[in-house]
Amino acid sequence: MATQIYISLFLIFFLGFTCASYGYQLNVGGKDGWVINPTESYSHWAQRLRFQVNDTVLFKYERGMDSVLEVEKDDFDNCNTSNPKTKMEDGNSIFQFDRSGPFYFITGNKTNCDKGQKLIVVVLAVRTPPLALPPAANAPVAKPPSASPQHRSFSSPAFTPSIVLVPTVSLVLSVAFDGFIGF
Repeated sequence: MATQIYISLFLIFFLGFTCASYGYQLNVGGKDGWVINPTESYSHWAQRLRFQVNDTVLFKYERGMDSVLEVEKDDFDNCNTSNPKTKMEDGNSIFQFDRSGPFYFITGNKTNCDKGQKLIVVVLAVRTPPLALPPAANAPVAKPPSASPQHRSFSSPAFTPSIVLVPTVSLVLSVAFDGFIGF
């Protein structure tokens, strides 16, 4: 019985870490790409999506004619192009979110930035479900609620996931405890 618990816990942690490492790639601006007047504003595009750690964004633009700068909030607000944290200029720039919180992007062309070619992406915090301990010997046994896979809102026809995510850790917990220790 103890061996089954250890196997269950190992599977839970292994699958949890595996699930947390996958991400989606999203095309900034959809079919328009990184341009001065996209069909859908960048702020609207970003607000209707849920970005997570390890997701990536693809900025597509004409190489040599534009660039993408990751900047601090003050530089974003003032379209200051002289102090970027990251500069991307290859025309097919991919940026991966390595933490939760806000990320600020502007074009390398100050005039275009002043006209609105900039983007704020807020990456959701990483959540880990609490581990439930097995109930005491005489305590009533309750089944954990079954969980459905996490859903993300993507209504853009230009969105194409690069990886399909597997069920969430809470579902894995339910399956592991039901299957291995008979709850």
